[in-house]
Amino acid sequence: VSNHETVLVDIVAHKENETVSREFVRAGPREFIAFHPKTVKACIVTCGGLCPGLNTVVREIFFTLEKRYGVEEIYGIPYGYKGFHSKKLQIRKLTKRLVDTIHYKGGTFLGSSRGGHDTQLITDCIEKYGFRHVYIIGGDGTHRGAQKIYEEIRRRGLKVAIVGVPKTIDNDVPLIDKSFGFDTAVEESQRAIRSAVVEAKSGIHGIGLVKLMGRHAGWICVYGTLSNRDVDICLVPEVPFELEGPRGLYQTIHDCIKAKGRCVIVVAEGAGMDHMQTGKEVERDPSGNIKLADIGLFLKAGINKWFSDNKIEVNLKYIDPTYMIRTVPPNGGDSLTCAILAQNAVHGAMAGFSGFSAGLINTHNVLIPIETLNSTKPKTVHSISSRL
Repeated sequence: VSNHETVLVDIVAHKENETVSREFVRAGPREFIAFHPKTVKACIVTCGGLCPGLNTVVREIFFTLEKRYGVEEIYGIPYGYKGFHSKKLQIRKLTKRLVDTIHYKGGTFLGSSRGGHDTQLITDCIEKYGFRHVYIIGGDGTHRGAQKIYEEIRRRGLKVAIVGVPKTIDNDVPLIDKSFGFDTAVEESQRAIRSAVVEAKSGIHGIGLVKLMGRHAGWICVYGTLSNRDVDICLVPEVPFELEGPRGLYQTIHDCIKAKGRCVIVVAEGAGMDHMQTGKEVERDPSGNIKLADIGLFLKAGINKWFSDNKIEVNLKYIDPTYMIRTVPPNGGDSLTCAILAQNAVHGAMAGFSGFSAGLINTHNVLIPIETLNSTKPKTVHSISSRL
């Protein structure tokens, strides 16, 4: 692939407006490389929450470096960013025997954690070990950390490629078509939704309530709902809703039961926070994310109380597969996506690019500047018309 080939980002035009599009360098192997493979010492780290396909990305980075380029020293950083500097954790050299079958398993072989980022200590470790390639797999917080490392590496004048692979089960990474593991998560969510449908149909005035992942974006809920075709109500963080009143959630459930004899509801974990966190002190996790109250349990209690107060019998079954859908191995499509992203991450690093993340935009693989990813708003369901 030539360094002069680019991919347009903004491809939808309007005849009355001037069309101006951003362009990103096309990903893929280059004719010339900037690193001699025998001088490359690489490391791989996985950060943040779990997602189907993490092990596939790790494995493919390893084998692309080893088999396609002949790199001999590849290391795994344990448990996220803190693995670079924690005295309790040990960086270990990866081998074919260690990684050969990890893609059949969920989770991450390297371990992961939130927080633990210290730019100076991490860069000190990179310099101490002599790493020339640093592959960082993670979401928005992880990429903000990667940007700081990249800037510190440049400040120190080190010849090190800092490379990201975007990861989020919520599918809200901006610009890219789809996050790896998302399709698997949607597929896995169908088990819970189908169970809720069966429960709702099998009881008198049955209600099936399913809570799925989605802190700020309801993509899993939306795709899960549309894939299932039996869901009556879908609640996502992007769309506020009322509980009481003629247009409120409780009355809508009542109307649905009256018309169909049952109701199936799918709710994202970040939906309805305005009903629960008013006046409460905000708590955050080590990554800086707000700790969310449990919307599923809140709705379960609220729905049961409303119908009880109105002397109406209902049978509500609550299903929470939150962590089940992110701990499974990737399906075939996601596995292929992971492999391509990992390969392009290595190709870009070997060609001398740094401070980029490998991604798919408009069906083409590109190298996206990490700074651009960090400065772009996350993808939300409000943009659904251009994404389905």
